[in-house]
Amino acid sequence: MKKLWLAVIGVVLILAVVGISGCSSEGVKLNTENGELKINLNSQQEGIWVNGTGKVMAVPDVAILSLGIEAQATSVAEAQDQAAEAMAEVIEALKDQGVAEKDIQTQYFSIQRVTRWDEDKYQETVIGYRVTNMVTAKIRKVAEAGIVIDAVAAAGGDYTRINSISFTVDDPSPYYEEAREKAVADAEAKAKLLAEVAGVKLGKPSYISESSYVPSPIYRQDLVEAAAGVPAVETPISPGEMEITLTVQLAYAIAD
Repeated sequence: MKKLWLAVIGVVLILAVVGISGCSSEGVKLNTENGELKINLNSQQEGIWVNGTGKVMAVPDVAILSLGIEAQATSVAEAQDQAAEAMAEVIEALKDQGVAEKDIQTQYFSIQRVTRWDEDKYQETVIGYRVTNMVTAKIRKVAEAGIVIDAVAAAGGDYTRINSISFTVDDPSPYYEEAREKAVADAEAKAKLLAEVAGVKLGKPSYISESSYVPSPIYRQDLVEAAAGVPAVETPISPGEMEITLTVQLAYAIAD
């Protein structure tokens, strides 16, 4: 009994030393053979480790529009009144075009001083105040995105600011499932090839992880220019296609 306790204490001390050393590439294996406790402090990663990639092209069915109002006046109250009135017109225009209230979300609001340098006084002088109110609008009918932009530009007039537009898929789950299947198949093919080249037999997967790539928003500078006035024709918007990418990492055991 005394020997068993001494062995347990020895294991605890060894684990503490290993933890302090911070070794991440080495592991600790404990096993008993014939009633004796054996410790292996030099265990390396085993098996065949591979990465697989799956890519699927999807046609966006939702457009995310970043837009708002910017008003400037000599007083805060006047700038606020101008911005509030223009923003109310913009929100009403969005709703008239079928954008649901739940799909309109405020993203940014600020009131800032506008200054200029006074050469005579050698200091900044306040010449007015700027009110900025930005929202995102989710347009579920992508084909009508151009019409919505034109309506917003007309409603907000010179106060209108349109920053960017991005496209996405409302429910990407089916695309990720397809990409996942492709990624796993890609990883398995690589593992089989490596096993064949190495002259070993491929076992079952012992470790699996995945990560996905979310496409960045597509920025359109011409949308900002379109807000300067009501265009003679509808603003052209082309969502194109978006690439959904998913990667997996698998570790296969080497069969005996």
